[in-house]
Amino acid sequence: MDEKHMLAVMYRYPLRERNIFTFSQNGVRKEGVFMFSKEYWLSSAKKLKSVKYLAIIACMIALKIAVGSIRIPVSENLRITVTYIVVALESTIVGPAAGMVSAFVTDNLSFILYPDGAYFPGYTLTAMLGSLIYSLCLYQKKITITRIAIAKTINNYLVNVAIGSLWSSMLYGNAYIVYATKSLIKNTILLPIEIVLLVVVLNLLLPVLQKKKLINSQELPIKLY
Repeated sequence: MDEKHMLAVMYRYPLRERNIFTFSQNGVRKEGVFMFSKEYWLSSAKKLKSVKYLAIIACMIALKIAVGSIRIPVSENLRITVTYIVVALESTIVGPAAGMVSAFVTDNLSFILYPDGAYFPGYTLTAMLGSLIYSLCLYQKKITITRIAIAKTINNYLVNVAIGSLWSSMLYGNAYIVYATKSLIKNTILLPIEIVLLVVVLNLLLPVLQKKKLINSQELPIKLY
């Protein structure tokens, strides 16, 4: 598909439709996604100016704080929570720009309401990164089990294990490998369960989101690819 043809496709269809489009290249049907286009990010940023979406974001922030306060401690730096379900849902609706703003507000409000040790901005950055990853995988995309699994896997191993262990090492003083090993075991064990929970919850909620025109049309139930 040459550049001229691709630009024609982009300008022919509105953003909601053209972020997911198919084309034929050498007789093979392919899907194109403009996740790094200016309009893709602006479509998310504009939600911060919409009363409807600001209300949705406010509800998601409240829900994330409430759900995040319920956690099962595993060790000094490891906890089991299901906040990721709300983050993934919000990211699917509002996208990367609005989602990261929401993550920033959520993390700081959560610390104010439920302080747990000294304030550390690194956790705010990881919260924003987690929202970004879910958004790039799910926002204005064809939602599939594969996309959900990719988003959760990246979050578990990059955000939780690699980066989270670095923050723990900086805060608590033990060697990075100590925290990384514990986190790797915990995140590996929970990963398949978390993916299944995400698929189940999104399968239940996507019809409602579609009816409210908060997401693109989706094939339901969620397919593997």
